[in-house]
Parts: sequence; structure tokens; C-alpha cells
Amino acid sequence: MAPTGSQSTINVKLLLIGNSSVGKSSLLLRFSDEQWLPEDESSATIGVDFRVHRMDVNGKKVKLSIWDTAGQERFRTITSSYYRGAQGIILVYDVSSRESFDALPRWYSELETYVSESVVKILVGNKEFSRQVPTAEASAFAQRMNSLFIEASAKTSVNVKETFQEVVENILNTPALWNNGTTGQSKQVQRTDGGRGGVPGGVQIVGLSEDQAASEGGTCSC
Repeated sequence: MAPTGSQSTINVKLLLIGNSSVGKSSLLLRFSDEQWLPEDESSATIGVDFRVHRMDVNGKKVKLSIWDTAGQERFRTITSSYYRGAQGIILVYDVSSRESFDALPRWYSELETYVSESVVKILVGNKEFSRQVPTAEASAFAQRMNSLFIEASAKTSVNVKETFQEVVENILNTPALWNNGTTGQSKQVQRTDGGRGGVPGGVQIVGLSEDQAASEGGTCSC
């Protein structure tokens, strides 16, 4: 079980992975800022985007460090190093893209290399139009891969919060993730954008009041 105590904050690291253009950044933006950008107004993540979000889960205070990786192959050497210390992996595919679903075995193979079996994984089918991947097929695949499964929409916000809630709940209830000192003391987070907008590779502080955010300083905890 995760550390207990009403005054302590539990640090959790999540990583978003999947092919390019499946909506990883859109899911994160909807969850952290409750916003959505149409595809013609958004741009591909270059390298890694990092955000911090605070939430209460079953009475526990949790600080999420969420890493949104680039799906392009040329950035794989960058993103591979960010698996270290991750307790939860959110694998995203586009329900309207059979190609993004067929690429999932490769992503799972990468997880076998970089993370332990105890790390919580959730497979997320994003978007809701021109479906090419049946729900039943994706659900069965996730079960075979020992993953949670959910379909969500960054555009409509359906099941976005539930995605993060479910994966964090399972992380907190996985003793193997808390027996090696991964929680530790909460280190401080460096603000690179004044809390007024994220940039690829920058730090976005969300879920904090201005006074709380102003008290954050130092380096990232991940």
C-alpha cells in the first residue's frame, strides 16, 4: 500500500506513450487544464512535455508528475530515459486509426525492457469518430497484456478524468510500487513558464493556487 497520513503528499509518476497524433497531449491538456485544442490548432510534442497536477484520491493527497512523450521514432532515444521511476503507463491509441492500434505490441515490448511488471498500465482508446478498432477487440487485447482498459475522448472530456483516477487508484493499491523507497520526500519543481502556459519540455504547474505555485522552486521530483 502507498504511504498513509492525512498530511503527507504521495508522489506518483505517469508516462503517456503511443504513436504520434493519437491524442496524448490532448488528453493531458483536457485533464490538467480542462481545455481542448482542435488538431489544426495543436502541434506535435517535440521531445517531452512535463506537467504537475495535484488531486485527492480516496482521501490521499497525490502529486502527479505526468510526462507526455513524443511518438515519433526519431525521439525514441529521448523518451526511453523517461521510463525510469514511472509507476503508471498510459498507452494511447486512436480508435479511428487501425495503424495506431496495430503498433501497440511494439510499445508493450518496449515496456518489458524499461519497466517492471508491477507498474500499472492502462490502455486508452481516444477519439470517437470513424471507428476502425472495435471496443471488444481492444478490451480483449488489454486483458491479454495485463492492462486496464478504457475509451475516452479528449474532445468531449468523456472518461478523461476517470482514466487518470483509475490508474492512480491502482498504483496506490500496488504494494510492490511502494516497497523500494520510490515515494521519498517531495522535491521541489522548477517553474519555467510562470504557470501561464506549457511549452514542449517545459514545466506546467496545474491544480495549485497562485500562492501555492509561487512556493514551488528547485528541481523536478522525477
